[in-house]
Amino acid sequence: MFSLPHVLPVVLLIASNVFMTFAWYGHLRFPSEALWLVVLVSWGIAFFEYWLAVPANRIGHAVYSAAELKTMQEVITLTVFAVFSVLYLREPLTLNHLVGFLFIACGAFFIFKGPIPR
Repeated sequence: MFSLPHVLPVVLLIASNVFMTFAWYGHLRFPSEALWLVVLVSWGIAFFEYWLAVPANRIGHAVYSAAELKTMQEVITLTVFAVFSVLYLREPLTLNHLVGFLFIACGAFFIFKGPIPR
């Protein structure tokens, strides 16, 4: 069974990625806003992302390797971004996107599988 140190980092990484996705891409819906303003707002949003991501990695490192944490981060990032892209930016996901995400998921599988016997 999974313990809090197994689950909490995943929950925190999902939340942090929601913040970071809005920080990096949310301004794309407002192309007429001044660049300095969207940078400032994005930086403010990213501040809260750090308050979630750093504890996620600190707590998670008790049960996951750094490579596993980074891999989780990337898979979560792509998942959050895909949902954000469709729902917020109203951009379609294409078959190319899905195939690319599938290859990344295959890489994640090997990170978590453990050592491959020789």
